[in-house]
Amino acid sequence: MATKLSIFYGEYQKALDEGEAAVFIGAGLSAPAGFVSWKELLREIADELELDIDKETDLIALAQYHVNYARGRGKINQKLMDEFTKDAEPTANHHLLATLPLATVWTTNYDRLLEDAFEAAHKRVDRKVVPQDLARTVPKRDVVVYKMHGDITRPDEAVLTKDDYERYNDRRQLFSIQLQGDLVSKTFLFLGFSFTDPNIGYILGRVRSLVGENRRPHYWVTRDAASESTPDPQEIRRQKHRVEDLKTYGIQTIFIQDYREITEILRELHRRVHRKNVFVSGSAADFAPLGRSRVEILTRRLGATLIENGFNVVSGMGLGIGDAISMGAIEAVFQRPGSHLEERTVLRPFPQMDPVHGDRTALWRRYREEMIDRARSSIYLLGNKDEGGTIVDASGMLEEFEIAKARGVYPIPVGASGFVAADLWREVRANLPSYYGGLAPAVERSLDTLNNSAASDDQLIDAIVKILKTIAPK
Repeated sequence: MATKLSIFYGEYQKALDEGEAAVFIGAGLSAPAGFVSWKELLREIADELELDIDKETDLIALAQYHVNYARGRGKINQKLMDEFTKDAEPTANHHLLATLPLATVWTTNYDRLLEDAFEAAHKRVDRKVVPQDLARTVPKRDVVVYKMHGDITRPDEAVLTKDDYERYNDRRQLFSIQLQGDLVSKTFLFLGFSFTDPNIGYILGRVRSLVGENRRPHYWVTRDAASESTPDPQEIRRQKHRVEDLKTYGIQTIFIQDYREITEILRELHRRVHRKNVFVSGSAADFAPLGRSRVEILTRRLGATLIENGFNVVSGMGLGIGDAISMGAIEAVFQRPGSHLEERTVLRPFPQMDPVHGDRTALWRRYREEMIDRARSSIYLLGNKDEGGTIVDASGMLEEFEIAKARGVYPIPVGASGFVAADLWREVRANLPSYYGGLAPAVERSLDTLNNSAASDDQLIDAIVKILKTIAPK
């Protein structure tokens, strides 16, 4: 019996929060990027051997047959080069993985899609391709990607034939040892993986014998064989036995009906791990109707209160708002022993110089997108700027609202602060279910408080915190 998705979310989210989560990525995750399956890769090889690829089940042996037949692996190496060096972009799943707080990634894939996605997310990647790489560490690395079967840059060393598997522990034993250690100390999520790899079976067996019943939970996402358009009774029975066998290694199965559901699983994990991150959007050249002094006191207190209640502050340091928010947050972090500023705040003032390449408008949009990608909710305050001596709406806040809306980030506009925030409050209030879904009834009263011009600072801050705790309960 498969594990419930809700149980998985709870357990894996906890592992992500505690820095004890890892992923193991198989070929299935790269297929949507345009790479062929192993069977298709070897189709021409099988034809040369006068074998029907569609009737072959042991592709590792098939690759070995061709090496024996050709007296070398030159043709297979070239096939790998032709397939895995073609232009391909990381998929949404790769990019979502890169947004998660993962420090450990394992893969049997030869392509570079994972590395490309993490680098696009501005994370420093430490790639481990050959055993010698395990002795070296990339300074200030964010994530280690273990290429268990090698990399396309070295096709002659890629693990793909029967000989390669039989000699794995002679040539790449350090990978086996490292993986055993990670399986003992981390919670794994297996994606795009079939569990037909003999190396993995051996390593799981070693872990089971070493730790017995005291093993960590791991999770495997796979398509339910019974959900196929024409279900194969033999495959259904085989899958049932595989699921039961994996339980003996501590691996629970999560059945999906379609592999596209993986994207929603990763999106939900993204939402959960960023649930405590609050983006604060605001700018002011004119501080009416609250007045400059009150706005500064309110926003400074708000920054501190967010930290004190376990939330993290993300802000682009908008004019007239950013300094007070950041000061309140920084003071609160420093007053809490064990808190680290870089973990509790992301404070990024917008660069004012024009970029060398491209235009500032495009640069600022990407800047906003990367900050909002870290958040689960967004607070909007005031929203105006001085344009040639005239006070106008802050277009940047409107853009931030649209970016957040597209990403499903919960909006918390403080309508009582006026300007764009007041417009956004009216928009959200008029369409509350579309922004909050099933949470709409729970936040309605607090949201109304945020538009009350007579509400005190305590009442405004309390209303914001109540909404945040509804979005991200403990």
